[in-house]
Amino acid sequence: MAGFGDPKMETVDAAGLRLGIVGARWHSDLIDHMIDRARAAAEECGVTDVVVTRVAGSVELPVVAQALARTCDAVVALGVVIKGETDHYAYVNESVTSGLTRVALDERTPVGHGVLTVHSLGQARDRAGLEDSVEDKGWQATVAVLDAALVLRELAKN
Repeated sequence: MAGFGDPKMETVDAAGLRLGIVGARWHSDLIDHMIDRARAAAEECGVTDVVVTRVAGSVELPVVAQALARTCDAVVALGVVIKGETDHYAYVNESVTSGLTRVALDERTPVGHGVLTVHSLGQARDRAGLEDSVEDKGWQATVAVLDAALVLRELAKN
């Protein structure tokens, strides 16, 4: 964690928007909680139409995020990738980040990147929005993506 620069996202009025959430099944104890936090953020923002789905791992997140982006106003992708002893970590992170960015641009639908890319399980726990966590990426990614969807909706009016 950088420990600085956090925009301290406030909730937004996103009533009427449809949110898609896709979470990986790897590290399901953390992802389950992050999905709960994403749902709570959506509810605080007035979103009642939420679609939740799961995939095997983080590499599968972009393709399902794309399917959700075709029917939702915003999508949040949640996963945990922990560095191991090989380069696999770097390839997964690059693939997921590029894929989620491509989905957002191709579908013109904001996609929140809630994939924790960390060096240890402890770092993941610190970001997963648990009671003792210092960050809540499920919540933050959801509020950020709903905010972006509202900006796009406003820009479309012009």
